[in-house]
Amino acid sequence: MTLSKSWAGVGQTIAAAEATGAIIGVSIISPTGERFVHNGDRRFVAASTVKIPILIELLRQVDKGEQSIREEHVLRGEDKAKGSGVLAQLHDGIRLDIGDLAYLMMSISDNTATNILIERLGIDRINATMRDLGMTGSTLGRKMHGRHVVNGEQENWALPNEYSMVIAALLEGRAASPSACERALELMEMQQNDRRIARYLPRDGRPRWGSKTGSLPGVVNDVGFIMTARGALILSVFCEGPPDAHTGEQIIGDIAKAALDSES
Repeated sequence: MTLSKSWAGVGQTIAAAEATGAIIGVSIISPTGERFVHNGDRRFVAASTVKIPILIELLRQVDKGEQSIREEHVLRGEDKAKGSGVLAQLHDGIRLDIGDLAYLMMSISDNTATNILIERLGIDRINATMRDLGMTGSTLGRKMHGRHVVNGEQENWALPNEYSMVIAALLEGRAASPSACERALELMEMQQNDRRIARYLPRDGRPRWGSKTGSLPGVVNDVGFIMTARGALILSVFCEGPPDAHTGEQIIGDIAKAALDSES
């Protein structure tokens, strides 16, 4: 495919990353709609990027009146999940509302909050929404456990192209109601890890950006957007088998910087 935009820097950055032994999946949509794809239809372990469609299904159910953001959940010992987050370290009996759980899921990738929401929403309904969004190769197979699959568990899979498509649907107000889409974007903007897509953004006068990271041993991902003078730059980057997690984060940051440079 011939592109009017030069993505040479992105391609060179990916080639350098894959020279380390990593496998990189990238799907980028420029503000003008041009795309760059590398392994865009390859399945990668989603890790916590799957929390994006979980959030969309939550907001769809809120739109339908089936869930209330203000409904309370009392934290129980059996709710607590290993891996990222803070709820697993807090005492039983803490009262959180559904909005609190959504914030914790998106901002610090709290696995306990996520699993409480999965239980309330239903895996089947989350997957049905993923199919409705066009995510035919991506799936939610299991809850969050802070580890890879064991004992025949179903994996959570992600296709980079499908995740960039879902970010575009949020930005265009099509993934749920327009107000729900804006709320989803606001929650993505509360992302606390700025070492990936946002790695090279200026500290002062930083542009609007948001993302959802995903991490497991040998897995470093980030999916989100950066607002430029020309509009939203959408990035979906999956890194399998980097030398270490820090290198994986830098790879994602370097790819995002190369994509931003192509806009200048």
